[in-house]
Amino acid sequence: MNASSSQTIAAVHCPWARTELDIAYHDHEWGVPQHDDRELFELLILEGAQAGLSWSTILNKRPAYRAAYREFDVARVAAFDDADRARLIADAGIVRNRLKIDASIGNARAFLAVQREFGSFDRYLWQWVDGQPRHNLWQEMSQVPARTALSDALSADLRRRGFKFVGSTICYAYMQAVGLVNDHLQSCPRWAALARD
Repeated sequence: MNASSSQTIAAVHCPWARTELDIAYHDHEWGVPQHDDRELFELLILEGAQAGLSWSTILNKRPAYRAAYREFDVARVAAFDDADRARLIADAGIVRNRLKIDASIGNARAFLAVQREFGSFDRYLWQWVDGQPRHNLWQEMSQVPARTALSDALSADLRRRGFKFVGSTICYAYMQAVGLVNDHLQSCPRWAALARD
C-alpha cells in the first residue's frame, strides 16, 4: 500500500482514531447500540477510569481490566472487599487510582440497585433516548460537544443513585460509546452504517 492510499484510509475514520487499537474500537464498537448489561457495566467502569487520561491508554489496559474485574461480572465486583481493593491498587495493568477503584466497586453496587429497580441497566439507560439512538449531523470534530443537557441530566440522576466518576463529560463519552448517540462524523462510513441499523 502506498503512502497516498494509506492517508486516504486514515482520512475516512473519525480523526480521533489514530492507533491500531483506536481504529478497531472505532470501527467495531464506538457508537454501536449496546444492550448487554455486562458490556454496559464494563464501559461505565472504563469511562470512569479514563477521566484525565487518553482513551488509547484505557484501550491498552482493557485486557488487564477484564482480568482484574473478573470479566466485569457486576455481582462479583460488587462483592469486592478490602483484599480486592489492595489487589487492584497493586495491579500495574490498570489505573491504580484509589478513588477510581473505590468508585468502581461502589458503582457495581449502584448498578445492581438499578437492575433491581428497572429489570436491567439497559432498560434504565435507554429510556433517556426513548429507546432509539440519536444520530447527530456533525461535519467536523470541533462541532462534537463534550457534554449536553441530556448528559447533564443523566449524570445528575446517576449521582443521585450513588454512582461516582459520572460527571456530565464522562456520561456523554459513555453515551457515545454505547450508542445512545451516533457522533461519528457524517463523512465517516460508520455514521451511515449505524444510521441504517
